[in-house]
Amino acid sequence: MRIGVVSDTHNNLRNTHRIVELFNTARVDAVVHTGDVTQPKTLDVLAGLEAPVHGVWGNNDLGELDGLQDRATRHGFRFSTPPLELHWHGRRIIVVHDPLEFDGHLAAHHDLALHGHTHRQRIEYAGAQLIFNPGECAGHMKGHNVVGVVDLATLTHELLSF
Repeated sequence: MRIGVVSDTHNNLRNTHRIVELFNTARVDAVVHTGDVTQPKTLDVLAGLEAPVHGVWGNNDLGELDGLQDRATRHGFRFSTPPLELHWHGRRIIVVHDPLEFDGHLAAHHDLALHGHTHRQRIEYAGAQLIFNPGECAGHMKGHNVVGVVDLATLTHELLSF
C-alpha cells in the first residue's frame, strides 16, 4: 500500500491542483493530510483525488472548522482533531499536525508517524519507526514544493517535487 502525504496546503489552490495530479499519477492507495487545509474550497480540489483522504486539522483550520468539517463530510473524507490513529497494511500510523502533539501519544508500536506544521522536511528513522514530514507544498517558488509517498510494505519514502 502506497500513501500520499501532504501538509499545510494553506489554501494554495494552484498547488493543490498540482498535488492532486501528482498523487493520481503516482496511483497512491490513500492520501493523508497532516493539517492546515485552511479553507473549505481546498477540500473541493482534493475531491479530485482517486484515493480516499484522511487527515487531521491544524492550528490554521480552527477558524473555519465548521465549514471544513462540513465539506470533508460531503466529500467522504475522514478528518479529526489530532492524534489520528490508522492501521493500514499491518502498520500502525499516528498522524498529528504539530510535532509537539506527538508528546504522550507517539509510542514504539507506531511504525509511521506523520506530521506537518513546520514546513520543513523531516525523514527520521528511529529503529524501525519512520517519522515523516515531506515539507513545504504551498510555496510560490516553482521546484521548491514537495509532497511525499510512503510505501507501507517497506516503510520507504519518495519525494515528489513541483
